[in-house]
Formats: sequence, structure tokens, C-alpha cells
Amino acid sequence: MIAVVALHGGDEVVRFELGHGADPATELAALGWTGSPLSADRSAVDDLEIRYAVKRFRGDLSALPGPSVPRDDGLTEVDVANAVPYQRIAAYAVVRSIRGVLLTELSERTNAAGLWNLPGGGLDPGEEPVDAVVREVHEETGQRVTDVRLVTVLTRHWVGRAPSGRVEDFHAVRLFHTATCHEPTDPVVLDVGGSTSAARWVTRTELASLPLASSVPDALAVAGVPAQ
Repeated sequence: MIAVVALHGGDEVVRFELGHGADPATELAALGWTGSPLSADRSAVDDLEIRYAVKRFRGDLSALPGPSVPRDDGLTEVDVANAVPYQRIAAYAVVRSIRGVLLTELSERTNAAGLWNLPGGGLDPGEEPVDAVVREVHEETGQRVTDVRLVTVLTRHWVGRAPSGRVEDFHAVRLFHTATCHEPTDPVVLDVGGSTSAARWVTRTELASLPLASSVPDALAVAGVPAQ
């Protein structure tokens, strides 16, 4: 379960369970609030609590994203009707050093081989998101990071075929952080055979020339590193 908690002036004003396929920012706006995430921590082994600092939402509710759920090409109506609901909580980081921004290339084991992503991945049972960032960055790049801070939560909901072949009603909840690498080295993929095929430090000018995974430009922008 993912619980979303809104704090206004230090006081809790809203608490709700994030439904399958839902986005916390959209749900908060529908309840009259907007803001930025403060933290994401385990409240139990299988539960996560995301806390937001909020203020009153003054925007247009009709402009909020609708309930439509995209689907991968080639799926039949039977495939969609029998899709297995699956929620994946993952933690990623915009890692910076004197050598640039750290990126990882997605491997053939994913449905997005060749795209460049931010280092990170799924949380282990009971693992705190900050600990997952430190672990994943080291496994995927061999780098040690500190100063890990949550900056945004991005979600995506679609029906598609997983690498295993199973059709899933997929809800990706991605916790994006910033982190610092004080002693950068040449990146090395330690978790060989996983979702990462390569890793490298990239300068800001190089970012615009790389094919980036869909959520990376938004995460970079929030972290103050525009991809264009």
C-alpha cells in the first residue's frame, strides 16, 4: 500500500491510499491541494508513505489528466481484459559530480533497450527508497553517492506486455531523488545481466544528443538539469 500524506503549515490535512493507476499529484489537486514531496519512507515492510508539503490548489480541475489508460500495440481485447494488475515502486536518482550527470543504458532484457535512464530500480521488500538509491547506483555504475533527497514522484499507468510475455495492467510509481558523487570514477556495471548494459558520465551538452527514457527529461528538469 502507498499512503499519501499532505502537510500544510506542519499539520496533516489529507491522508489517502493511492489507488492502482493513480498519480499522487493529480489526486491531491482533485482534493484541493498542490505541493512538492518531502519524503518517502516505509511505514511497514510492504507499505510506503509519501509526504507532501502543500498549499491550496488554484488551478483548473478540468485540465487534470483523464482516466484513459494507454495500451501497447498488438494487444487484443481479451489480452486487456485479462491483464494482471502489477504495481512497481522504484527509486532513481539524478546523480551529479564534477564529471557530469550519471546515466545508464537500458539492456535487451527491457522493453526499451538502447534508451538512457537514470540509475535506480525497484525497491526490495522492506527497503527504504534512499537505501535503494545507494544500492542501485552502486550495482549499476560502481559509484558511491551521498546527500540523497527526494525531489519528485512520477507515475505511469498502461497495459502492456512484460519482458516475460505476461500482459500486465502496469502502474509504475517512480521516486526521483538527487544525489552527489564526491569521488567519481569510470562507471562499471557490477550487476551484469540485469536491466543495465552500460553506464557513463554525461555532460549537459551531451544530454540533448542521447535517446532518453520517457521520464528522464521531467526528472532532470525538476532537479535543475534541463535535457535540452
